[in-house]
Amino acid sequence: MNKGYWYLGSPYSKHPDGLETAFVDICKVAAQFAVDGIPAYSPIAHTHPIAMIGEVDPHDHSIWLPFDGPLMTAARGLVVVMMPSWQDSFGLQHEIEYFKSVGKPILYMDPDEIDLRPFR
Repeated sequence: MNKGYWYLGSPYSKHPDGLETAFVDICKVAAQFAVDGIPAYSPIAHTHPIAMIGEVDPHDHSIWLPFDGPLMTAARGLVVVMMPSWQDSFGLQHEIEYFKSVGKPILYMDPDEIDLRPFR
């Protein structure tokens, strides 16, 4: 079994219901990973509170892409959580391209049908 954590990629600024909904929705997915004992890092779940409380522009890719770069490098693979607007998300497309370029696995997940067996 490959050790390490999964990187949970999801839309944020393009989410049709706004930043807070994007945050809550991915937190639900990350919580299920935690309950099932599967290590995962979500840039949205982990940095949305930092942006809000620290008054950092949540849309500034010049801050957040480099911030998450080392975490992408260390991750075992990417889980694309196919929430509304996932295909339009600049950040998520950047993450997909990065994981493709380094040959790490990319798995696509319907957030309404969470089956975590493939992520073990």
